[in-house]
Amino acid sequence: MHQTSPDIITFGESMALFMPPEHKALERATVLEQGFGGAESNVAIGIARLGGSAGWFGVLGDDPFGKMILKTLRGEGVDVSRSILSSDAPTGMMFREHVAGRTAVHYYRKHSAASRMEPEQLDEQYIRGAKLLHVTGITTALSESSRRTVLRAIEIAKEAGVKVCFDPNLRLKLWSIEEARETLLPIAEQADYFLPGWDELKLLYNTDSFEEVKEKLLQLNAVTIVKGFGDTTLVLDNGKETLVPFYPAEKVIDTVGAGDGFCAGFLAGIMRGMTPAQAVGLASINGSLVVQMRGDWEALPEWSAVEQRMSDKVWVER
Repeated sequence: MHQTSPDIITFGESMALFMPPEHKALERATVLEQGFGGAESNVAIGIARLGGSAGWFGVLGDDPFGKMILKTLRGEGVDVSRSILSSDAPTGMMFREHVAGRTAVHYYRKHSAASRMEPEQLDEQYIRGAKLLHVTGITTALSESSRRTVLRAIEIAKEAGVKVCFDPNLRLKLWSIEEARETLLPIAEQADYFLPGWDELKLLYNTDSFEEVKEKLLQLNAVTIVKGFGDTTLVLDNGKETLVPFYPAEKVIDTVGAGDGFCAGFLAGIMRGMTPAQAVGLASINGSLVVQMRGDWEALPEWSAVEQRMSDKVWVER
């Protein structure tokens, strides 16, 4: 049976997540809540909840955590038919705590199943059949083989005319800024949509000057969406600049996953035929709803909640 690909596919590392209830330190916690998180799987869930068609694949350990992640993704309407459960390595784990007003994350992901992903494990037809491939810089930072896998996936997408969306998701715990620049900047040159944060751009281009950064961005072929540019999002589309104001969050409980919620909203908007600036409006609402609840993806909204706010006359894009 020929299985068609979802519109948007993404892949990367998803990890089991453990955190103490409320705001306890891990050292003093006697109970931990179990969940999971990963930038790409968060985005896939976000797209599916907005009524989009999304697939996520990756290599997980053939262990209770890997199975929990796959079952949950499947239950959220994400296609996981190309995922692999490996008996050679475990699913990565992360522990999150809230200490002295700040969130700290401890990773146990070295030699995880995801870090051993190889280009040969890609289903090329699956990628070719999609409309868009979404990748992040996190996967390229995990290991040399997962970096090659991302680059190969982009190559397959480009050959097939599949659009590429790239969120650099700079994680300096995983590698140095020099290593990151060497890998991430060439990927940005291949992207159709580039979604960096303003702080990431200053690090990647090694300057605080907006003019210098903008000059670099204008050399890219991508529609670039700069997040966190003051209290706006900057859209650079074919040399044209649009500033889209943040959608205000009523209360901020947990900022984890806000960027993934933003990305999911943006891609869902693009798939619905919106202009990049309109898609950023949707992305902004999505991100603002995510921060009002704990968890990586649990707070990602359904389409009806976003649609209601989009038609809300209180918020007018100027």
